[in-house]
Amino acid sequence: MTPSVHRGALRLASGGAILPDNRPRDRGLALKVDHLSHRYGDLSVLDGIDLAIEPGSVAVLVGPSGCGKSTLLNIIGGLLKPSDGSVSYSGEIAPDCINPFTYVFQDFALLPWRSVGGNVSLVLEDSTLSARERSQRIDEVLALTGLKEFKDAYPGQLSGGMRQRVGISRALSVRPACLLMDEPLSALDAQSRLLLLEEFAQIIDRARTTTVYVTHNLNEAVRLGHQIVVLSRRPGRVKEIIRIDRPITERRATDADMVEIEAHVWDLIRNEAAIADKELGHAGDA
Repeated sequence: MTPSVHRGALRLASGGAILPDNRPRDRGLALKVDHLSHRYGDLSVLDGIDLAIEPGSVAVLVGPSGCGKSTLLNIIGGLLKPSDGSVSYSGEIAPDCINPFTYVFQDFALLPWRSVGGNVSLVLEDSTLSARERSQRIDEVLALTGLKEFKDAYPGQLSGGMRQRVGISRALSVRPACLLMDEPLSALDAQSRLLLLEEFAQIIDRARTTTVYVTHNLNEAVRLGHQIVVLSRRPGRVKEIIRIDRPITERRATDADMVEIEAHVWDLIRNEAAIADKELGHAGDA
């Protein structure tokens, strides 16, 4: 099978930003992963992945360490070319979208000599936006993430959770059609993680951007995912896809159904996670 990553039927939407509350759920990118496999040399990392992600929804990738979650994310984002299979994208991209595929990593990657507003502005400075339009976007995303009053503060003055919110603000300022998040909360302490998780639910829901989210934390998965994609140990295959219909803003970690889903996901990966941890000592993570 010839490997490919293509954009399918992408087209410009008739107008409008990604951030307003009235943005329809069915606007944005739909993603389709078709029989995708990937190898690093002789090491098979992913095998026969099939996945469909609806526009405006959140797909969370979970599984044992080394199962290829980040590799799959990077293939979806176009950073890696799959060994076999394809990823296709279809739907509408708003004309004010600067970068359709935008990453948020666990490393905040903020410039310490730039203010909060300056760090967000960084990704807008090579665009065709006017100074006024850049300023409007910065104010818009900082209001969305609760950072407007910290616009002139510097990263060294902020908590870890606030620095990550700056990273999210920067990502949203380009009005992406797809947000790719690779363990964005893992570098935070437990308290900051819990606080920011609640805010993430609000931010992701309001941004209404198709999101692919990688995490080891099953609580994050059930709080944020419209579908939870459970991968097997390496080579990663889809063991099960769990769909959650309840809006993410109406979920609580202590809700009985959320607890039940989290326990079910853990049952799916527990034994393989123990085996994968022993394998990682020899093969390394992928």
